[in-house]
Amino acid sequence: MSVEQKMDSGRRTLLLATSAVGGVAAVATAVPFVASLTPSERAKAAGAPVEVDVGKLAPGEMMTVEWRGKPVWVLRRTPEMLASLAKSEPALSDPASEKEQQPEYAKNEYRSIKPEFLVAVGICTHLGCSPSEKFKPGAESGMGDDWPGGFLCPCHGSRFDLAGRVYKSMPAPTNLEIPPYKYIADTTIVVGDDGKA
Repeated sequence: MSVEQKMDSGRRTLLLATSAVGGVAAVATAVPFVASLTPSERAKAAGAPVEVDVGKLAPGEMMTVEWRGKPVWVLRRTPEMLASLAKSEPALSDPASEKEQQPEYAKNEYRSIKPEFLVAVGICTHLGCSPSEKFKPGAESGMGDDWPGGFLCPCHGSRFDLAGRVYKSMPAPTNLEIPPYKYIADTTIVVGDDGKA
């Protein structure tokens, strides 16, 4: 083997080794970069549907779950609470939720799939405060003798009935938002997925 052939062989070996090390370095750099572009587990959880067991709620109780960084209320209404809804209608701004885009299952007297359970985003549609529960009817809630029960926004006084419908002449322009949801069992709902997407 001549000296030139030995040099070409050495160069070839060096070129191959350098290329291999460069390729490994490129992959080692690209993997973390590509991984950083995928959403974090926290980000996935923030927008992912939330499964909620409503079977543990007693009549008249409410629980709050978080979906997309928003509080979502699940209220199990009593027969008395359900009866108050029809009585409130004349005083409501939009009793059938026609002024805003709501799911079809929110366009009824109960604004829910099953009358017993209200599922609503607990954020006032005026400026984004979270209304307080004022479920007890009459003066017991501190809302006056004719109060049928519902929610009161502490920021500017908007009032909502037990279906999240806003009363007339309130700062809130629309009813509380009803998120997409569906039942996957008698007492289990999934908030954030109504099966239509």
